[in-house]
Amino acid sequence: MGIQPGDIVTRKSYGSDVIFRVNALIADNNGRIVAILKGIEVRLVADAPVDDLEPVVETGYSRAKGACVEHSDYKVKDILDRRKINRNKGSWRASFLMAREVEEFFDVPGNVLHIDGDEEYLTKCLDAYKKLRIPCHGFSIPEKDQPTAIIYYLEKYQPDILVITGHDGLLKGAEDFKNIQSYRNSQYFAAAIRAARKYIPGRDDLVIFAGACQSHYEELLAAGANFASSPHRIFIHIFDPVFVVEKIAFTSCKEMLAITDVVANTITGVNGVGGIETKGKFRLGYPKSPY
Repeated sequence: MGIQPGDIVTRKSYGSDVIFRVNALIADNNGRIVAILKGIEVRLVADAPVDDLEPVVETGYSRAKGACVEHSDYKVKDILDRRKINRNKGSWRASFLMAREVEEFFDVPGNVLHIDGDEEYLTKCLDAYKKLRIPCHGFSIPEKDQPTAIIYYLEKYQPDILVITGHDGLLKGAEDFKNIQSYRNSQYFAAAIRAARKYIPGRDDLVIFAGACQSHYEELLAAGANFASSPHRIFIHIFDPVFVVEKIAFTSCKEMLAITDVVANTITGVNGVGGIETKGKFRLGYPKSPY
């Protein structure tokens, strides 16, 4: 039968570096069958001739998927362990807590609105937010519709942190990395950021992460994002937005986030994610209700 939608494949011409799912098959202007591909673990959309695709056998895919899940689970555990240590740090907080029983306090992390162009990615991210105990509302909205939809969700959910993501990538043959038209969806992310900033202008009032694989990093920051991808136009991991958000949500509102710490919290690292100085969104509550 050959390659079909839903198949798991790699691209031979790229050394089988990324595992994709075939989203659709279309005919190009020359009548050649081309596959529209969606990254399994990276936020990338691409296209490739069907004859460039190599099916991934189930055992190979299961092994790669298992390694990715193991890596992500380890990252979540590491974050939760460090959170316990860091909760009581800071001179103002340490003295405040020492005067009272620590058990009497409760945590109020920043709440998140996550708008994602891919429903499957969103579901995985919502599961990660839950494991990390980050309050979140998430909605799957196609990238091109995000700029017009964003205000409705901001008004309804009043988040501390907004995530705008989905798929992206440099268009085939694109050479001008400074031109936003060289990207699949960066223009929509930038427009959604600008719409959000008209509603909430302050970068410490609403913290925004935006972007996906190979996104126009500089344009997204200029539009008003606090953190964005991708400085070196590389692929980013599906959970990179979540791990950026975790650092924002659990850093005190009295403290400025260390940008290097935020980036270090991601899987992709400094080539894939960057940003500007931003205050955290975490608050302590007192006293804890017995009910």
